[in-house]
Amino acid sequence: MRERIQKLIARAGVSSRRNAEILIKKGLVEINGIKAVLGDKADPELDELIVNGRIINLKVDDKVILLNKPKGIICTSFDQKGRITIMDLFPKHLRNTLHSVGRLDQYSRGAILLTNKGKLTLKLTHPRFSHIKKYKVLIKGLISETLIEEWRNGVLLDDKYTMPADVNLIYHFKNKNQSLIKVALKEGRNRQIRRIGDKIGHQIIDIQRVAIANIHLNNLKEGDWRHLERREWEHLLL
Repeated sequence: MRERIQKLIARAGVSSRRNAEILIKKGLVEINGIKAVLGDKADPELDELIVNGRIINLKVDDKVILLNKPKGIICTSFDQKGRITIMDLFPKHLRNTLHSVGRLDQYSRGAILLTNKGKLTLKLTHPRFSHIKKYKVLIKGLISETLIEEWRNGVLLDDKYTMPADVNLIYHFKNKNQSLIKVALKEGRNRQIRRIGDKIGHQIIDIQRVAIANIHLNNLKEGDWRHLERREWEHLLL
């Protein structure tokens, strides 16, 4: 699978993507003996990549990591405002080799997968594969079964109804005027759960993603992460 060479350089741990672009512009990167330019792609299984005279090993081990993202952290590799990102939770030797599979907004928490495997990212983010993501959602007000059923059937956002979802009440906290519900989605529009909450008149207080496909947070503490074994994620490529 051909990928942009700055991505391959970063994944090999040679430099960041930004610095890789600088190296390419300076003429210090070659693909199969030919000087590379920005926009060039290479296949790590077939091509030889040379950076500043050194052959780079592109055949890196597959990495898939489960992170329990805390609230308030940005799902990006770099933030121009200097805010803490999910990459700040990892040791330096991993930061240039990983990218997040999808996102959670700054004020949501829970399961995020990070990997260096582009095919897995495609399988988990493209709508046609319909992998289910599960959430616990705390909302203001005591939600009715009528509104839960409306959410299940689809809510109109941006002139298009959301896909049917599995939505169920866990508990009404009558003394706090709050409801805890569980939501399972096959799609992931931008801030979808928050926008649905606004649409049906129940402001979202907290969103926690507890599972991506069959990969569950279980007892993983907020801010912690773990490497997944191949048997935990390999079937997602099928």
